[in-house]
Amino acid sequence: MCGACCENIYVRHNGSVIKTKEEFEKIKKEDNYSFYQHITIINKDDFGLIFECNKFDKEKRLCKDHKNRPSICKNYPSEEIFSFGAQLQDNCGYRFSPIESFDEIFKKISKKPVKNFERIN
Repeated sequence: MCGACCENIYVRHNGSVIKTKEEFEKIKKEDNYSFYQHITIINKDDFGLIFECNKFDKEKRLCKDHKNRPSICKNYPSEEIFSFGAQLQDNCGYRFSPIESFDEIFKKISKKPVKNFERIN
């Protein structure tokens, strides 16, 4: 609840990060998804456009329209953000905890016999 996820964000559309202002304007015209109306371009880097939410109150660090926020905000954070390398801010109150640890998963798979395996000497 720090608001860091409302600032300096990349936005994906159809699997790719939005890269140009022209692309963003075209998406806003073609796609009536209200989320695109809530964001403003603030910068650009080698990865793509960088946005901020225009419903975010920077002084209070709160959403100005929390009750009517888009579903992407209601469901934040989703595991999908990690599929393209995103990370939670260090000061973010959210955390992901794996259902099983890596060690637990490794123990399970290492106990299973390997099928169709041919040993090469």
